[in-house]
Amino acid sequence: MVVKKKTTAKVEAVVLDEEKLHMLIDDHCVSVLHQARSQLEALSEEKPDGALLQACLHALSLVYTSLQAKNLALRRAIASTLSSGPAWLQEQTLSNLSACLSDCLSNPTSDEKSFLIDSLLLLCVVLQFLDKGLSEYLHQNSGLTGRHIAQAQLMQSCLAAVKTSVVVIQRSQQTISAGLWAERSRCELEDTLSGLLGRYTHILTDEEFVQSVQSTAAMAVVLLIRSVMGCGDGVVCSLLRSSPLGLDSAPQWLKRQCEGLCTSGRPPGVSLYLCHGALAMLNWKGALPGPQWEQLLLLVPNTLLDLDASIKESSTAMVVARVLTLWSSAALDCLQAGGQPCPPRLQQSLSGGSELQRHLLEHIYSHWEHPLDGVRHQTRSLFRNLLLLNQHTSPSVYDPTEDPYVTGLTRSLLGLEWHMRGKYGSLGCLVELYGAGHLLDIQPQLPSCLLGLMDDQTLAPYASDLLERLFVSHKAQLASEAGAADETATRDWMERWHQTWVTPLLQVLCRARLDQTTYILDYFLPKLLRCSPSSLAHMVWALQNTTPLCSTGPSGSRGALGALMTCLRAARAQGVVPSSKGGLWGGLVPLSLLQQALVHKHDQVRMDALGLVCESHRSTEAVTSQEMDLIRHFLLPNLNSQAPGVRQQTVSLLRKLLCRMKDSTLLLQKRLVQEREQEQREGDQRTLHLYKEFLRWLCEKLLEVLLPGSSFSKCLMSLHLLCLLGELFTFSTGPDVFALGEAVTSAHAQNVLYCIASNFLEVKQLTSTLLRQLPPSAVGLQVQERTRGVLQAALDLSTSTKPFDSVTAAHLLNLLLHQSDLQPNLGPALLHCAQERGLEFRPPSSSPATQPSEAVTLELNALAVVQFLLHRLQSEVARSKSSLLQAAASYPLYGRVHCITAVLQHLHTESLSQTEQWRCVVSELVAVCYSMSDVVSPVVQSSSPEGLIPMDTGSEASAGLQRILQEIQPRDTNDFFTSARELDTHCVDDRTQTTHTPSANTGESEGYRVTAQMVLVCCWRSMKEVAMLLGQLCQSMPLRCAADTHSGLITEEQVEGVGLYFRQQLLQSRHRGAFELAYVGFVRLTDMLCRSGSPALQQLPARWLSEVLEEVKSSDPSSKLCATRRSAGIPFYIQALLSSEPKSSSCCLLKMTMRELIALAVPSANRTTDSSTVPQVHALNILRALYRDTRLGENVIPFVSDGMQAAVLGFTSPVWAVRNSSTLLFSTLITRIFGVKKGKDEHSKKNRMTGREFFTRFPALYPFLLNQLEEAAATVESDSGQVKLHPSLFLLLLVLSRLYPSPMDGSSSPLGLAPFMPFIIRCGRSAVYRTREMAARALVPFVLVTQVPSTVHALLQELPAQPGPEIQHNHLHGTLLQVCATQSPQNRCEVTRGAFLDVLLCLCGFVHLSDSEVGALRQEALSTLMASELVTSDSSSSTLGLGGTQYLLSLARVALSAGVDIPELWGGPRPASRLLWCLLQHPQYEVRELALEGVMRRLQEDEEEEEEEEEKRRPEWLDEPTLSILTGLALHETHPQCLAKVIPHTPQEPQSRDPSSRTDVKNNLPKVIFRHLEAGVRCWILCFSVELHCAALTLVSQLVVQLVNSNPQGVSAVACLPEWASLVCSSCGEEQPVEVKLAAAEVLVGCTAPVLTSPHLPLGMSTSLSLWRSLFMLLQDEDQDVRDSASDFISNVPAPLLSTDVTGAFVCPPVALDAGAGLLCRLLEPWGQTAAGVLALTEWLLGDKEAVCSDQTIDDVLFEKGDLNLWAEPVQWVKLLHGHIGALVPPAEQTGDPGIARPDQVRRIGALATRARAQAHSSQRALDALPALPQFSSPIEHARLVLRHQRATLSLDVLERLR
Repeated sequence: MVVKKKTTAKVEAVVLDEEKLHMLIDDHCVSVLHQARSQLEALSEEKPDGALLQACLHALSLVYTSLQAKNLALRRAIASTLSSGPAWLQEQTLSNLSACLSDCLSNPTSDEKSFLIDSLLLLCVVLQFLDKGLSEYLHQNSGLTGRHIAQAQLMQSCLAAVKTSVVVIQRSQQTISAGLWAERSRCELEDTLSGLLGRYTHILTDEEFVQSVQSTAAMAVVLLIRSVMGCGDGVVCSLLRSSPLGLDSAPQWLKRQCEGLCTSGRPPGVSLYLCHGALAMLNWKGALPGPQWEQLLLLVPNTLLDLDASIKESSTAMVVARVLTLWSSAALDCLQAGGQPCPPRLQQSLSGGSELQRHLLEHIYSHWEHPLDGVRHQTRSLFRNLLLLNQHTSPSVYDPTEDPYVTGLTRSLLGLEWHMRGKYGSLGCLVELYGAGHLLDIQPQLPSCLLGLMDDQTLAPYASDLLERLFVSHKAQLASEAGAADETATRDWMERWHQTWVTPLLQVLCRARLDQTTYILDYFLPKLLRCSPSSLAHMVWALQNTTPLCSTGPSGSRGALGALMTCLRAARAQGVVPSSKGGLWGGLVPLSLLQQALVHKHDQVRMDALGLVCESHRSTEAVTSQEMDLIRHFLLPNLNSQAPGVRQQTVSLLRKLLCRMKDSTLLLQKRLVQEREQEQREGDQRTLHLYKEFLRWLCEKLLEVLLPGSSFSKCLMSLHLLCLLGELFTFSTGPDVFALGEAVTSAHAQNVLYCIASNFLEVKQLTSTLLRQLPPSAVGLQVQERTRGVLQAALDLSTSTKPFDSVTAAHLLNLLLHQSDLQPNLGPALLHCAQERGLEFRPPSSSPATQPSEAVTLELNALAVVQFLLHRLQSEVARSKSSLLQAAASYPLYGRVHCITAVLQHLHTESLSQTEQWRCVVSELVAVCYSMSDVVSPVVQSSSPEGLIPMDTGSEASAGLQRILQEIQPRDTNDFFTSARELDTHCVDDRTQTTHTPSANTGESEGYRVTAQMVLVCCWRSMKEVAMLLGQLCQSMPLRCAADTHSGLITEEQVEGVGLYFRQQLLQSRHRGAFELAYVGFVRLTDMLCRSGSPALQQLPARWLSEVLEEVKSSDPSSKLCATRRSAGIPFYIQALLSSEPKSSSCCLLKMTMRELIALAVPSANRTTDSSTVPQVHALNILRALYRDTRLGENVIPFVSDGMQAAVLGFTSPVWAVRNSSTLLFSTLITRIFGVKKGKDEHSKKNRMTGREFFTRFPALYPFLLNQLEEAAATVESDSGQVKLHPSLFLLLLVLSRLYPSPMDGSSSPLGLAPFMPFIIRCGRSAVYRTREMAARALVPFVLVTQVPSTVHALLQELPAQPGPEIQHNHLHGTLLQVCATQSPQNRCEVTRGAFLDVLLCLCGFVHLSDSEVGALRQEALSTLMASELVTSDSSSSTLGLGGTQYLLSLARVALSAGVDIPELWGGPRPASRLLWCLLQHPQYEVRELALEGVMRRLQEDEEEEEEEEEKRRPEWLDEPTLSILTGLALHETHPQCLAKVIPHTPQEPQSRDPSSRTDVKNNLPKVIFRHLEAGVRCWILCFSVELHCAALTLVSQLVVQLVNSNPQGVSAVACLPEWASLVCSSCGEEQPVEVKLAAAEVLVGCTAPVLTSPHLPLGMSTSLSLWRSLFMLLQDEDQDVRDSASDFISNVPAPLLSTDVTGAFVCPPVALDAGAGLLCRLLEPWGQTAAGVLALTEWLLGDKEAVCSDQTIDDVLFEKGDLNLWAEPVQWVKLLHGHIGALVPPAEQTGDPGIARPDQVRRIGALATRARAQAHSSQRALDALPALPQFSSPIEHARLVLRHQRATLSLDVLERLR
């Protein structure tokens, strides 16, 4: 046979190289195949040898499907060969081709799907195969309900099949056209194509398919129509219109199938996907479209925009946005095609300002703030394409200023609020197309405006992106305008560019608050430097010329030094700053300046300076010795940083430095091997030696700070950095280049080990990580006794009553498990512990014949620990069944379970060897979990778990308590809704008497209260740990299937049993801690169910969900489901089941659940019985939880409208519980719609959206809110005098008030806001004051900017022309509020008079109105003010009616505008001053307080202006009478709030013009004021507010400073100064409020130069030392603001007293503390008080006696957390103080000084020594009495005793020196 000869000759007889083989294939294979074709045609009807022929057909089929696209000739030859055989051979050919195609589709790749179907026969085969496959997929999909993973896999297979069919049809269009014309095969091909089209139609109309499959199917439909008809635009138009009228031109079979897509009931998504298919599959390039194409081009956007109003799913909105962008690109392609002119109709439709463009802009404005990033990106692209379309339709207009459409659009966008994120992208498109100059001409202040937005994290990325586009475009424009100019011209335009962009930046960096400039460094500054690297020199020059450089700017700003560090850091990171070879960064910044920045007061300045040191553009750049010295200078003062963000930045930056060091080390070592020059080698070796010294210093310093008593932040930072060292360099002790392990001593390692006892989880985790990196010899756990001790401590901690002790125990056990050197010793250690307690325990062991591997040893040890803990847990559970109280007090159950869970979490369960033992362990663990739950569940499932055990069981009040509990018991069950009780009068009286009965035996009851607390904690934490353990078992243990009994550890029955357990706990638990944490375990279970291979397990979530929904529907007062406590665990149970659905699936369970819940939640006339109330409450509570669940994401957005309707309608229910649940649901939906509240302002525009966007996203709410508002507005009329309050009115106004006008408002739209306005205006007539306010606020977004005058005019027209009895003042007040919101004496209603005054203030206080417009109105208003009650009021006869206070305050606001804010517009200062006098002396304190607030605000504004202008002047309105009134108020004011506001602004300098009088007043006024204030200050502090305390303290202290400055040496004669000092010291206590401590810090900072550091010692030694000690207390306060404020004292210290590195600088609190202690010691010598001072400081060192006594009485209670101050470090403070005292008093052998000889000092030294020795002995005895390893069992007590002992030891050292 010919084929056989060919194969034999080719394979056996011919040996060819690759080149010749390819030549032979190219030259001869085609001819050989033609010969094979002639032989196949010659075959007779007799069938030859089947095997040989089958092999040949299979080989040809395989070669055909394997050939690449470039082998076109060979492919066609094979296709022709296969199709030329006789009829009886075709079936075998089809079978072979189908098999090969199936193999290709089962493993699809780009090459395997690229084959071409050139033969009609093969094309039919392929299409029939794909049709059959799709048919099978569609059939399978109907049976996979609930099996989400299998369904998702099926969707992927279906998508692959549709894509393959698209490829086949796309590449076979000529074959299809030819086949349809051929008579022989047309029917078969038509049937095949018709079948495929039917499959596509089924996919398009079946909403169970995911969008990607439907979209691809639509593409296939359009492609098939195009392939059949050649063009098909008319058919596609008919499909888009859903009309069969245009299908006549199609073949009958095609028309029949297309009619299935033209039905009126098709899903709305079909049109969307068909639009996408038309744009993707039809050719829009090459030539302008004809009539049908033009019609189709305009039909697509109209179809999409019609769909846009009905879209609910966010994913569908994403598709719409993408298709619209695709359409705009296709329209651009049409306009750019060929030289043909654009048709007039098309040009008119696509030009700017057309109706289509306006609708598209509406879509853009409605979606440019969509929650999905993809939608926002697509709207930005659509906006850009619309601008390009406008350009192409108006090619004659080149200048944007000549195009009114572009100019108007730009002005409209710039006029919008800057919180709208979509605005930035649109402006960026305008910059890209028209240049930055176009925007800067319209708004020159645009750069400063955008920089001011950089403080908002949500807006900073958008603002920085727009800024980058602007300054890049502006620079290019300026350069192009200058052209090829000389250097001077270039410098000129660069200077213009710097003035526009760089100067505003530097101003913001220097003067704005730090939190406002954080994102400038991240987003803006690097981009600016990349655009213009040369601008760095300009920045440095401008900032260094700022004097003084080290001073800070306004309060909270970084100043010029901080700005310099910021700029240099950004430049360094970008590689702009030169390398370090020419000095430190090219000599741009001196070293001393950088040292000051590294210890600066502000965190961000320090971080910028550290970033300048650490960051580098080149990762292998060597670290210089100067940089290492700077790190040494930075590290220790910054380890104890309280801010988490600062700690993270510090670790990140030091990681960069260490990575640089590591990479440069590798480079240096490589160079040492290659280099031959001795000098270079020595330099590299010197650098490596410096590296080694630095890393060892770093390692030692970090280990030294890990002492008992170290703060959490310092421990955390040190552990982070040590883990970095271990990760990058390792703690090796061998022949390593650094050998950091040699720096780790055993004491260091033990201190690290004791850090596991920290109460902070992160410290525990880092400690465990570090201990595995440290050398085992230093850790010491390889010693058997040490291992036993740690293991015993862990086992003891696992039964502690403190919850965090069980976490410590878990970390210790895991540490023991992962220490490779001691793993073989863990089994015997456990056995030893068991034997000591008399327990029977046999640890598991491996086969003695083989040496176990490390993994097996780890498994055996873990198994031994779990078995031991399980054995103890089983025993304790059995004992707890008899006495839960004893178990809670002695051996809480949750600790053991937590340790077991922790051990299992670190175990690799997929490769366990001891399978049978683990199966037994798993079964026993599940059983003991159920037993634990049985013991503790009665508590957490009771109706009142928090009060299960009455506190006063032995007292007389217990009977009353039990009676009250019995009385309220039905209220905590579902029966509350149908049989709610009302207490009788005698019951109330009895209860009142019982409540006031004194409790007996209070001492015993207090002890029992702790026991009850412990019982509750034991129970709910046990439930938590049971849930976590069961969830861990189901998630991590391999599943054991019934068919495979050899693998797996947990069975399907056990998993289902765990699920039923979780169901019971979640549906019946009442304690929130119990069911919230059971939810965490249940989530793990549901994740495992969906990903398991068992079909039965995969279907469990759907079954459980349907069961619980049925139970919710049928729940009634007798149901076990808890309808109180927000339905308890029911929402959590349903959340866990729904969140297990894959996000890529169709989310059918979520949709079904939401539909059923909303049907239950919405009130219905058919469900008015009592039994329907409980399901409604459950449904509302569950919906609230689902809307809040972030994992459901945007999938719940389609149901927001229905949920809002249910919440609003729920307010109409007569049942309180329904209204309460509706309130919670409404609040959740407001957050879901408008976002999480981003500020204190309830009506901030950050949490609002335009009305058009709101109703576009939720169209169903438009008619609902309108109808509800109409119904509610009909009830607000108050003519009858009765208050009518619609239940939903407040909700409706609250929603509407969160909307604001859209840029497109005013254009025609089906969602216009005009219909709402009459009803909102009508709501302003309500008799409820709050409702009128809400109506005024809700009216604003519905009034267009162009309609504000007409609306205000219409509202004013409603006001009565003259008074009359028929006037309704509620109506009048509401109208005035609405006027005031959008922008007479005969009236006796103060409320409406006040509202009218507010309107008057809006007009008269508007500074942009000219005097000619409102001048007469201001004069008339001023006359009215002078004749009003504000001026003529008499305190003796003034009687205020309802709303009188609001009226007076409205008068006062107008008077403040005339007297303080803008007096120049009201006729000068004279009448204004008189008004201010009246305000300050008004009898009503509210008026005085408002006036003082206005004065304070204006004075602060004037101070800020004076700082900028550097010129101080008194404002004209603040004349001498006003100052005299303020002084009188400070002396005689009785109201505390007014007094607190007037005291800070009391004049301390006399204002008289007579010099002699001024001198006399200056000498006497401070003493007079001080005498008055000193007598009353303690009364104020005891009786009044914190604000008054701070104000009085500040004023008195300022007067003290004045007295000291006037007579430093004679001030000690003033008797009241010690009392002032005592007041200041008492204000610095830890118990004081933060505001008081801040005021005290400011006082001490102000007293630094005249009092604390004065050489005259004006207040005496004792008082001065008390003030210094108070300052040191503030420097160690827990609040960072207090510490920062106190550290400012350094800047007030005279320069000669300080070292050069902190002179005049603002330093961080640790540096200020160190410098302050050293300064105090140095001041003792000029004061002449060295001996007395040293003794006083030694008393500080020893500590207070009271503190020692109080420390001995600390009780160890359940929730004891130790000291509240987590920042202070007494141990470090004691060491620091001892170091400075030691420098002041060196040892006697060094000085030869015999010491202090005065007898009184000798006696004092002896007394102190005796006290110190006693303290040392007592603390040592207490330390010895603690149990073994007290660092774990009693860490707080151990740290306290260590501190006491160290205080005594260091004090004895100083006293010995003094002797």
